Amino acid sequence: MTRPAHDRMPETALDWVRAGRGAALATVVETWGSAPRAAGSQLAIAGDGAIEGSVSGGCVEGAVVAEGLAAIADGTSRLLTFGVSDDDAFAVGLACGGTIRVLVDPVGSVLPLAVLEALVAAREGRRPVALVANLAGSERRLTDGQGEGEAGVRARFRTDRSGVEPGGWFVAVHNPPLRMIVVGAVHVAQPLVAMARLAGFEPLIVDPREAFGSAARFPGETIVLDWPDEALAAAGLDARTVVVTLTHDPKLDDPAIRAALSSDVLYLGSLGSSRTHRKRLERLRAAGVEEAALARIHAPVGLDIGAANPAEIALAILAEITSVLRKG
Repeated sequence: MTRPAHDRMPETALDWVRAGRGAALATVVETWGSAPRAAGSQLAIAGDGAIEGSVSGGCVEGAVVAEGLAAIADGTSRLLTFGVSDDDAFAVGLACGGTIRVLVDPVGSVLPLAVLEALVAAREGRRPVALVANLAGSERRLTDGQGEGEAGVRARFRTDRSGVEPGGWFVAVHNPPLRMIVVGAVHVAQPLVAMARLAGFEPLIVDPREAFGSAARFPGETIVLDWPDEALAAAGLDARTVVVTLTHDPKLDDPAIRAALSSDVLYLGSLGSSRTHRKRLERLRAAGVEEAALARIHAPVGLDIGAANPAEIALAILAEITSVLRKG
């Protein structure tokens, strides 16, 4: 999957360096109050003054760009602190201001080119990685969070939140983009796919029935007209993927569920009543699925909000997925 333009700052900086333009990456490391951008937000700055991204929604970009150009020139990093006034915050859509700290690293010196290349490669390969920076020094390294003493980094991967760890180490989380695989191109899938895309998910619709999985019903979306187990195997399942089965047809739903349960998907939800789910569990047990795995299925799918129509059911599903993503 190609990342959207607003999430390609490392790639953009690398392209600029390879083109001989030079680059710096500015990253929000901490915020207080109603700061415009969250920790981890980035601005790429080229040596000729071009920029991509944002660290403040426009409040302090000019000052950060000036510091970025200076960092490219002298090869040293900057740790900047800005207070965002209430007037400036209102101009970018907030009710009140706050304070942000921004780390500016020139590429090729403080941020080694090899580290940036490895970061971009990990992002392209859908491998979770964090760029760790010593805010009091110049050490910059990558980690997958699996090392001893990196429980805090692993927690940040799970919650998708960059931030400062004890000891003054900033952890910039680079998780793969979120994906939603919807099995069953039914009525609920139509609003669910639209809502999921607004929430930052890349949808994939799987349904071997051409009458359901048609471009007319899902304009502009990726549709796989294949059996779900084969489609999920081809797509690849990981901890940044959610799977929702909607068909009510065991021939379609059950293979997808078994495939999802054999992976580390973030979330698996299945449409159907409590009675339907009991029958589903009986079939899966008979197929050899263990109880611990069955407990991972969210069914009946979605938060209990009294949803009565396809759009409300889709809203309930997305709300439950969001809760699992943000709260575990």
